[in-house]
Amino acid sequence: MPAPACLGPLRRREFLRLGSLALGGLGLSDLLAARANANGLPSDPDTSVILFWMWGGPSQFETWDPKPDAPAEYRGPFNPIATNVPGMDFCEVFPLQAKLGDKVSIVRSLHHTMSAHNDGSIELLTGKTPSPPDPTSTSKSEHPDFGMVASHVRGLRPDGLPRYVGIPRQPFMTRPTYLGVTHSAFATGDPSAPDFRPPALALVGGINGQRLDDRRGLLSQFDGFRRGLDARPDADADPFREAALQMLTNPGVASAFDLSREDPRLRDRYGRHLWGQACLLARRLAEAGSTVITIDALAPTLSDRYFSWDDHINVQTRWDLGDATRYRSPFMDQALSALIEDVYARSLDRKILIVACGEFGRTPRLAQADGLIGRDHWPDAMAALVSGGGLTTGQVIGSTNSRGEYPTERPLSPQDLLATIYHHLGIPPHLEFPDFTGRPIPLLPHGEPIRELI
Repeated sequence: MPAPACLGPLRRREFLRLGSLALGGLGLSDLLAARANANGLPSDPDTSVILFWMWGGPSQFETWDPKPDAPAEYRGPFNPIATNVPGMDFCEVFPLQAKLGDKVSIVRSLHHTMSAHNDGSIELLTGKTPSPPDPTSTSKSEHPDFGMVASHVRGLRPDGLPRYVGIPRQPFMTRPTYLGVTHSAFATGDPSAPDFRPPALALVGGINGQRLDDRRGLLSQFDGFRRGLDARPDADADPFREAALQMLTNPGVASAFDLSREDPRLRDRYGRHLWGQACLLARRLAEAGSTVITIDALAPTLSDRYFSWDDHINVQTRWDLGDATRYRSPFMDQALSALIEDVYARSLDRKILIVACGEFGRTPRLAQADGLIGRDHWPDAMAALVSGGGLTTGQVIGSTNSRGEYPTERPLSPQDLLATIYHHLGIPPHLEFPDFTGRPIPLLPHGEPIRELI
């Protein structure tokens, strides 16, 4: 169908609203050009990863490694619940996930040595151990996370769909460093907000009600506001200009972010809250072709009292592990179970790998004060859930001792989990990237894909 006539030029202030699409005088096409795949790797496999990132450190006891036979001061206030796989028990706060035991695998023997939030997060997300550790939890990564690596390796998509997306933002402690800022995640904002629309896609469909139908005219106007732009006679042949144009005006990109296209009943099944709509949006983006989508699962709404999984006792705020678990778990159980069911129902379970975890576990012995209970940081034992990705599911991998203190069977590292993720994405573990000094940095210093999964 022919496009309607253009309704007129854009005002300068309208282009200023595109701040997230330009950086330091670089045009969008220049930014996309920086994402070109220079690795000479084979064509991309059609695979994606969704990470439900439980920052703060979820307790292994109150998620997927309950210890009902441990003394009361270890086992905590909850009981286990049987899943549909014999011998695979979850904490009772996850009844919906328990019905999907055959579609998930639980890794119970992950461990590392970083006991501060940012350091543990950096270990899990980049595969690199921070040097030196920062007990203040204010450190930033020296190396890119796996989403940034995937963005760099796979390069730009011709349709402009972002390779790496963070809902509502990317993990705040990781940086692209020597891969370049263009490999940071595209931040969506809160998809549960009324009239949700990612800010950087505001041009798609028009600004202030105006349709932007003259696409080449739009690109010319955009470039006209770039400082120091040198006119090039072959500009129309520049693939990065075309990719920029696609990202700005391709209705397919806008459609991938448009939750209103989903059946309202499915949106209700996921949950009309941040975690539910984030999981639904993640599925849409993965299905459309984004490579890595991280869900920053701090709290199910942005104004919650229990704003993370960091379940220390806090007498002043009355933070209590039991109350926090009872509050958060139904949101997560609803959202994550809906995502797993939806991925399998759409036959996307080979394409999309789902991972849920945080940066470490919690102390086995409960702390108690003023009628409150809590657990502190514990990197010596943690659990993770994986689903889809064509992996073997319906199993528990590894185990911890009877008090959940440390692995006793099949100890695994964050690097092993990341190697499994990279294996799914078709990214060779032997890759190296030059840092700012030109020194080659290995993708992972060690680690192998978890053989029970692949």
